Amino acid sequence: MNRRIVVVVHPHRKSARAAAQTVCASLIDRGITPVIAQREYASLSSYGDLDLTGIEVLSDFAELDSETGPELVMVLGGDGTILRAASHFHGTGVPIMGINLGHVGFLAEAERKDLHDTVEAAIARDYVVEQRMSLDITVTLGDEVVHEDWALNEATVEKDRGASMIEVVVGVDSRPVSSFGCDGVIMGTPTGSTAYAFSAGGPIIWPDVEALLMVPISAHALFSTPLVVSPSSTLGVEFQPVTPGTRAVLFCDGRFRFDLPEGARVEARRSAVPVPLARLNKGVFTDRLVAKFQLPVAGWRGPGGPR
Repeated sequence: MNRRIVVVVHPHRKSARAAAQTVCASLIDRGITPVIAQREYASLSSYGDLDLTGIEVLSDFAELDSETGPELVMVLGGDGTILRAASHFHGTGVPIMGINLGHVGFLAEAERKDLHDTVEAAIARDYVVEQRMSLDITVTLGDEVVHEDWALNEATVEKDRGASMIEVVVGVDSRPVSSFGCDGVIMGTPTGSTAYAFSAGGPIIWPDVEALLMVPISAHALFSTPLVVSPSSTLGVEFQPVTPGTRAVLFCDGRFRFDLPEGARVEARRSAVPVPLARLNKGVFTDRLVAKFQLPVAGWRGPGGPR
């Protein structure tokens, strides 16, 4: 059976195109067919600096699944590119492996300098698959569902451009918790706790902890602390039409803006469909956290630390 591995790349970055050429050539040399989405293939072709011989073009993500489709998705880029790949392959069961070509790249398993070793690990299937919690998002207006989406990192209700703030009521399990004016509210997963939620002052949740996270953004309230709740809970944010003309928007993993009507209720709950991430680094999350954020640990006298 012919092995196939999808390669996802930011086609307009020269460094990413060079990395894609290296990965595809290595796969072909080992008898594995690299697969590239049709839109990315067209963009890569337009630059004319890559040899695309032997690459299969993927036209329909919906036809993929973990049994009959490619065995792995290799993403060359930062967290944004990885999240885009997660969106395309959501529900297929095909694991995603990220190689960081961006900045922090917390979702990635390897850096650009480790590209060769990472490709070899993918070829040898020397990785473990970790199932990461995702969120199902529902927007209702009265009794009517007006929008549905999903997220790996977070769903964010935010003020639209030009608005000074929005008024919201937040709740857990269909019970109100507090109301306040703010720039927005983040509803996230443990995976997303190191992303937008972290920059907004939320806690970091270890990936093996099953929980949901709510973090207000610049809230004008005495009680605006982040909340960590059960994975079986439902988080809710209601957009209150206090000031006429104020607009709010919903973003899921920073993508697919949805304009929220006044009075809309946004709910986030644990999805039945997790996101499979292929992991190379079998070390503890603590070390990964320290390395990615370059945290100072000098002076630690316990086991495993610097001396």
